[in-house]
Amino acid sequence: MATTVILGSGIIGLSTAYYLSRQQPGSSIHLVDPSPRLFASASGYAGGFVARDWFDPRLAALGALSYQEHATLASEHGGAERWGYTRSVTLSYGSRGEAKMAGHDGEGEGDWLRDGTSRAGDAGEKESRKGDAPPWLRLNDGDKVNVMDVGEGTAVVDPLKLCEFLLEHVKATGVHVHHPAMVLSVGTDVRDELASVTIGYTNSSAETETPATRLLLCAGAWTPQVLASLFPLAGSPVRITSLAGHSLVVRTPGFRAGDGSHSLFCTLSDQGLSPEIFARADGVIYLSGVNSPRTPLPRLATAAQPEEAAMEKLKDVARRLVSVPAGHRQQELEVVRAGLCFRPVTDRGAPYITRLRDEQLGVKTRVGQEGGVFVAAGHGPWGISLSLGTGKVMAEMMADRETSADISNLGI
Repeated sequence: MATTVILGSGIIGLSTAYYLSRQQPGSSIHLVDPSPRLFASASGYAGGFVARDWFDPRLAALGALSYQEHATLASEHGGAERWGYTRSVTLSYGSRGEAKMAGHDGEGEGDWLRDGTSRAGDAGEKESRKGDAPPWLRLNDGDKVNVMDVGEGTAVVDPLKLCEFLLEHVKATGVHVHHPAMVLSVGTDVRDELASVTIGYTNSSAETETPATRLLLCAGAWTPQVLASLFPLAGSPVRITSLAGHSLVVRTPGFRAGDGSHSLFCTLSDQGLSPEIFARADGVIYLSGVNSPRTPLPRLATAAQPEEAAMEKLKDVARRLVSVPAGHRQQELEVVRAGLCFRPVTDRGAPYITRLRDEQLGVKTRVGQEGGVFVAAGHGPWGISLSLGTGKVMAEMMADRETSADISNLGI
């Protein structure tokens, strides 16, 4: 039985561990993460939007698979109660009638993210019809709201709670979790094939050698650095950069748990912003849409500090779009959490989900299901939506089985 070491314990690594533990003993799986607090970047601070068919052809099958896996996981494990899984009414909003979302041209997700336009362009030519605004949305004369999905193909989760569930579940199957820790080096056997890793614990001087014939690199925006540190002869086969994104979670007396889930994609031309707003099942409202490719990637996710100017922009959006009922003061819009995370983006607009070839690594690996070095990273703003599908196909790929979704265009 191949021992698998997963470098990165965010939503992609946990999803892979979840599906791997269904086909091999959990004790043969190791999760390694350098952060002293897990889920301190996109896996904990993302909006949690899940879509079935908002993807270009390269990701269409994976998107559909992952959407179904989200529904199945929630059904089997009480996802509605445990991580707020709920079907979401998805709408477009435009001030002064600008309800048609500004999308992007071509296949690169970096275009609209860096330009500050909306991911709603990824939805393609969705039928859009006039609909009622959610109860918490503040509307002014001339504002327009259109329905893009009535909840048949979009959903919302709390990604932090989903990650916490997955972590708890895989640990119960025997999966080893090492953090704060990092893989310092890889070792080979008498045949010069990958056979072990040395794990160093960053809160002490302890090191341990762990058998490992399979590695998965899924450290988000940090993946290229991890690859370069372990396989210095590999060059740069994985081209991933980071895009900083701020988020704000608020609570208002105008929205209560049980009011239903809404996803709102906005155009605010006067501010040059396209905020994304997700009303979650537990009664909080998540806002994002202030991004920066210039914010440097910190060494550890826990070192990220939200920028005051960016947070003020989001607070202005909240004051403008999130209503407070009559009889309450606007100051009663409670800030629950502010965050800064780093999305792993690729210029090609699609993640890497693949096995690296030995010649790309400069190290031999065992053939078939007995070994290999794999990459699953670069999901951009779609990491939560595509997480479970990615984990499932990655587990299948490691087992040298036919994958449940076509990922033939996601290699290197």
